[in-house]
Amino acid sequence: MRHQTVFFAGVIWLAVLLGVAVVSIGRARTTAERLVALDVAVLVLIGLLGLAAGAVRRSYPLDAALALALLSFVSTLAAARYLGDRRPFEQPEGPEKGGAG
Repeated sequence: MRHQTVFFAGVIWLAVLLGVAVVSIGRARTTAERLVALDVAVLVLIGLLGLAAGAVRRSYPLDAALALALLSFVSTLAAARYLGDRRPFEQPEGPEKGGAG
């Protein structure tokens, strides 16, 4: 009985945190703030998927959480690189390697 109470309290808490993260995505003023809020929302969603895997005693939600974590990691790196120099997949311009200068 006590384990179920703690479990449902965790689910409710993560659901509230997800709602706050979604609201903060909408209220963010800059793209960097939106990126951080979106990353937090994805992390909370991964936590909810982990709790769902424990509730149904299956591994499918954990597979979805792992795929979401990998996708979130790559997209955060690409977005941060784009925000840094506006070219996500090209090397930044600078002195040539091995050249004099």
